[in-house]
Amino acid sequence: MQLHISETKEKLLPCLFALLGAFAPRIALFFLWIFTPLVNASFRSWALPWLWPILGMIFLPFTTLMYVLVVGPLGPTNFWGWLVVFLGFLIDLRAYADAAANRNQIPGMASS
Repeated sequence: MQLHISETKEKLLPCLFALLGAFAPRIALFFLWIFTPLVNASFRSWALPWLWPILGMIFLPFTTLMYVLVVGPLGPTNFWGWLVVFLGFLIDLRAYADAAANRNQIPGMASS
């Protein structure tokens, strides 16, 4: 069985997007916003639907990315979807905690 180049690309692109989302969630969210309707569909019912994805990209990128990937294709979600969003929130909190813990190692930034 011989795979054509287009079939190989179709199998490779979701893996590349998953890697991009794991290492650069802001870029992955930006690409989702530009190339798919998922971000707009996820925040359509919110007040100021353009503001929340921007704030999410700045402050909570993993949480926003997980929310878009859960709510965008499915609509209102269930317990498992909210669990995925909560795990994204924990990843974001861990990033902030690591940044605060490492701040003391920077010269001139140690708390007095």
